[in-house]
Amino acid sequence: MSELTLQGVSKGYNHGRPNEVRVLQGVDLSVAPGEVVALVAPSGAGKSTLLHIAGLLDTPDEGRVSIGGEDMTDLSDRRRTAARRREVGFIYQFHHLLPEFSAEENIVLPQLANGVARAEASRRARGLLETVGVGERASHRPAALSGGEQQRVAYCRALANRPRLLLADEPTGNLDPATSERVFAALMELVRGTGLAALIATHNLELAGRMDRVVRLDAGRVVD
Repeated sequence: MSELTLQGVSKGYNHGRPNEVRVLQGVDLSVAPGEVVALVAPSGAGKSTLLHIAGLLDTPDEGRVSIGGEDMTDLSDRRRTAARRREVGFIYQFHHLLPEFSAEENIVLPQLANGVARAEASRRARGLLETVGVGERASHRPAALSGGEQQRVAYCRALANRPRLLLADEPTGNLDPATSERVFAALMELVRGTGLAALIATHNLELAGRMDRVVRLDAGRVVD
């Protein structure tokens, strides 16, 4: 069973109007548990729209979205928010860490929002930080961390609630090549260690080639 399944997903702006712009046109895509899929597309091709729909941040005009075998397409806003918090982890090009909290606290907070006890959330946060090699920086705020450290903390935050699905939009795009390599290795270690499904949008073809499968967004459709 796929962790993520998109069936016939279409999305346009100014939907139903004469000036409608179709961004996605009948996208079919599945990502299996433990699979890391690279999504390659030029800027403006709609990859962020696709990720937002897959992650329940947006809804398709047509088609179905399933996560963990459950159809999420027609959920109410409240149930969609709960499912997104429970099932999906997001990573962006910029870390978006909360500046007033430490690295550990940035990973603890989403767990507390999900009902996890503080002690358990702290143990999980410290374990994740150790996995990506920044355990000794747990008490530091984001401004005291390097760019690579900030992004690794963001990876840990995305996995804090043990999601089924990880979605990443250019997760190394804001880093120099050497740092990008180290950070990507940390991301892959996290993903491989959990067995979750991952869909990672990237312009870096060398990194894409190291994932399990590469798909391309072309004219609103996904092709292998």
